[in-house]
Amino acid sequence: MTSVIKYPLRNLNSAVLNDLQEKYPEAEVHIEIDSNRHHEGLTEQGFWELIALLDWQKTGDNDAVMEPLIAALAASPVRHIYEFDDILSQKLYKLDALRFATQIGESAWKPGQYFSPDIFLYARCCAVANGQDYYQKLLTDPALMPKDMDFGALLRVTEEAYTRKSGSAYTYVPAYPIETYSNKEGWAEVI
Repeated sequence: MTSVIKYPLRNLNSAVLNDLQEKYPEAEVHIEIDSNRHHEGLTEQGFWELIALLDWQKTGDNDAVMEPLIAALAASPVRHIYEFDDILSQKLYKLDALRFATQIGESAWKPGQYFSPDIFLYARCCAVANGQDYYQKLLTDPALMPKDMDFGALLRVTEEAYTRKSGSAYTYVPAYPIETYSNKEGWAEVI
């Protein structure tokens, strides 16, 4: 006989888990997320508002540039840190395409020449760090890709915010792969 126990995740703690393990030592756990429930998660607009906190007056000191963003994320619910990472990964994934890689300046993708996947990832980070309006224009005009610029430091934001908030290491894998060549459709012409 199968029994179903519904328990709000926010109320689940080690004492409850210990009790369930004692009562049902051979049971399997199935977690179902009800996406129709109201969820005060980080919206895309919220993501861009956080990106706008980057302090470009401190250009040259990446830690100082990122500090307002890290502080805001660390002051948010933990789920916002994960959601920020998911949205960031989605933005970077969309830019992982040949049409953008050929537009990054000196290190641009060229047939038969060495191309650095890391430099391209950091250039994509720079594109996202330039904000919502820039990013939206870039999607339709790849020639707007930042030339010979990068902001790979953006990849540290969630890790630093999470560690500051929790005191623990950040071990989350975001929703989309961010490594160069992950977006197979974006690289279909070369792969």
